[in-house]
Amino acid sequence: MSSAWEWRLVPVGESVVVVEFEERIDRSINERAVSLARRMRATGVPGIRDVAPTFRSVAVYFDPLQTDYEALIRRLEGEIATLDTLAQNATTEAIAEPIRVPVCYGGEFGPDLGEVAAFGGVTEDEAARLHAGAVYRVFMIGFLPGFAYMGTVDPWIAAPRRSNPRTRVPAGSVAIAGPQTGIYPSESPGGWQLIGRTRLPLFDPSRARPSTFAAGDLVQFYPVSPVEAGL
Repeated sequence: MSSAWEWRLVPVGESVVVVEFEERIDRSINERAVSLARRMRATGVPGIRDVAPTFRSVAVYFDPLQTDYEALIRRLEGEIATLDTLAQNATTEAIAEPIRVPVCYGGEFGPDLGEVAAFGGVTEDEAARLHAGAVYRVFMIGFLPGFAYMGTVDPWIAAPRRSNPRTRVPAGSVAIAGPQTGIYPSESPGGWQLIGRTRLPLFDPSRARPSTFAAGDLVQFYPVSPVEAGL
């Protein structure tokens, strides 16, 4: 089936098939992946266990004893063709309001803010304003439950990962790694640049939607004092 997008289907074992789009981090490519994942979750194809979007791909997990593989492939191809039609007709889904995240920038809560500021030749206050001044897209969830990979960070503060990762990063740490930003949902090792901290709960398995963020969400940070942040 023809498509305006570059893509391919990759079988992975006997119970997973992956749709791969172009190999780069790009908002429009991620929009295709997230939209395809949403559509496949809603199809009701028998035996589908999970659908997981990434930066530029979608993995469909299925039960080979319940799923007609050929029918699944036809459905995937049809949904991809629908993405083409929507793009050609300039039809877009309604844009939700950003999820707002309070952050205490710098100091003991953001020990790398000075290094990030020096990277761009700006002050720490300017670096914080640049980080808080953008609306970020959640490209995917990974690394830890509830960890959202977001972008795109302003080039002035897009400092690379630390050369020596920390063995312990506190939960709620807001961080930067190149063009991406994210929040550590729980204490863990990590190599991103820590610029602030939030008390926003990011993952709770008892909730209907365990992760606060989902692929395709919009997020905006805003500065608060330690008292306002509850730190």
